[in-house]
Amino acid sequence: MSGHSKWSTIKRQKGVADARRGQIFTKLAREIIVAVREGGDNPEGNFRLRLVIQKARDNNMPLDNIERAIKRGSGQAEGAILVEMTLEGYGPSGVAILVQALSDNRNRTLQDVRNIFYRNGGNLGEAGCVAWLFDSRGLITVETNGKDAEELALEAIDAGAEDVKVENNYVEIYTKPTELEKVRGALEANNTTIASAELSMIPKTTVELEEKVALQTLRLLDKLEELDEVQHVSSNADFSDAILEKYQA
Repeated sequence: MSGHSKWSTIKRQKGVADARRGQIFTKLAREIIVAVREGGDNPEGNFRLRLVIQKARDNNMPLDNIERAIKRGSGQAEGAILVEMTLEGYGPSGVAILVQALSDNRNRTLQDVRNIFYRNGGNLGEAGCVAWLFDSRGLITVETNGKDAEELALEAIDAGAEDVKVENNYVEIYTKPTELEKVRGALEANNTTIASAELSMIPKTTVELEEKVALQTLRLLDKLEELDEVQHVSSNADFSDAILEKYQA
């Protein structure tokens, strides 16, 4: 499992994301706008929009915010034109980092991302330099809440999951992108509580880092995520539980 994915799960469990709820809503609104512009405002016929609306609900985004973003995307309300960007680079010790952004000012976002890489021991690379190290997959996180983790894993496999990783208090379920909704629906039909479900860029292989470099890499990833225009950050770093606990402290 990607250590960065593990870190994201821990932040979600500890409520760190609550402190950034306004920022989360801004990022989700941007995703909705682009999804509508790309595939229309009807979720039934727009797979990407269905996924982001469900993600917004998972994050307790108010319905008014969701509807306002849909109107902006469909042109019923004014809003800036957003451009999708995928930026690639290297963190400390050559860790591969993939940054997905939605921006109304490409040059500003490019410069902001470049500066964060530079100030945190990394550097922005050319297009294609690390993207080949990642696959697009559906990622569902299930908190065990007292349930047997192995049983949840078997349930996910029966529902069509490609891979399952069991951690202390949760299970990570990997699917084909097109199977994400089906697997989630099957799990919910069995009264399994979904903590999160989204399309993610998952590293094909991961690298372990010594403590100093690992902590520096976590700071870099967090700084990137703090940018409003950045939607997702993926890396192939694998952080141990001890490193994550030390960084969180």
